Amino acid sequence: MEPLPHSQTLPGASVRIVTFSTLYPNPAQPNHGVFVENRLRHLVAGGEAICTVLAPVPWFPGRAPARGAVPAEEFRRGLRVLHPRFLALPKLGLLTNPAMLERAALPALRRLAPQFDLLDAHYLFPDGVAAVRLGRRLGKKVVITARGSDTSQLPHLPFAGAMIREALYEADAIIAVSEGLKQGLLALGAPENKITVLRNGVDTAIFHPPADRAALRAELGLGAGKLLVSVGLLIPRKRHHLTIEALRDLPDHCLVILGEGPERAALEALATRLGVAGRVTLLGARPHTELTRWYGAADVMVLASEREGWANVLLESMACGTPVVATPAWGVTEAISTPEAGRVVAEASAAAIAAGVREVARLSRAATRTHAERFGWEGTTRGQISLFRRLLEESTCLS
Repeated sequence: MEPLPHSQTLPGASVRIVTFSTLYPNPAQPNHGVFVENRLRHLVAGGEAICTVLAPVPWFPGRAPARGAVPAEEFRRGLRVLHPRFLALPKLGLLTNPAMLERAALPALRRLAPQFDLLDAHYLFPDGVAAVRLGRRLGKKVVITARGSDTSQLPHLPFAGAMIREALYEADAIIAVSEGLKQGLLALGAPENKITVLRNGVDTAIFHPPADRAALRAELGLGAGKLLVSVGLLIPRKRHHLTIEALRDLPDHCLVILGEGPERAALEALATRLGVAGRVTLLGARPHTELTRWYGAADVMVLASEREGWANVLLESMACGTPVVATPAWGVTEAISTPEAGRVVAEASAAAIAAGVREVARLSRAATRTHAERFGWEGTTRGQISLFRRLLEESTCLS
């Protein structure tokens, strides 16, 4: 489709956006920021938005991903994705990354400028900070989506905090993926009239109960015992150690953890020390579409995270008919909002997780699926389109 020959989208025409994020899948990191891609592909599916993705990739000699591992341009799911490189200096990222990101993205955005009206940025730092600066330079509206640790953790770090607060004040609009996350943004001083809550959704056509669960479990090599599944990076924030510890109180359960990260060796050592190593499998990172098989085979999915803006894995599991047990975090109670969905335990402890697992084992898998069906992407897509159009109409009125 040819770009519109003017600077603002006409009423009823498709909204023209550039989605800007360092959190976006690429050939070297196929699961990286898949939640950004999922929301975007549902946004453009209805034809009311036209999008180019600008997904810069950090680079420093000797660090992954290697400079040649990600193409400068690719097409994913019908979307054009540009991957400029920006220099990410070790130990200086909190100070230099926004400037380096802005510098790397500016040439591409200048070329794209006649073809888009609005920057759709994801994650407050460094992406949101750089996006606000770029929008100011190019005269474009900027919307930033906050997602979790960019609100709860990064603002408390040196240099980053001041830049994040400035970006929240300067952005034209802010999207929070949960009501809890909105409260975190307000605590940082974000103007309330700029914040819109648009939760993540789940694709119930991809994530659905298995046609034959017994056959699926046999195919995955699972025995007759009960299965817990956890999905997430092997990092301290995900607190996989609590789920491993809970196995001491769940002698008839095994645990499969899907994800990779620096805590692998420590988690393996913990399982050995507790005498549960034979019931713990660290399966590593798996393609996103493969997760539906493990959700469907599991009896319960456990999320023990310390911080989450909105954990997509909760809805994905429930859409497969598998109830969830989660520790308290932003967005968790909004996703687990009925007894049929699962349980939010009162405290982040192995004992509480084990008790929660025993409790939700009695839930109807069909009822859990029904709960998840309330969380499709349609409402989020409508909310984005409405927000984008309103901003552009305001801009037209002021011009």
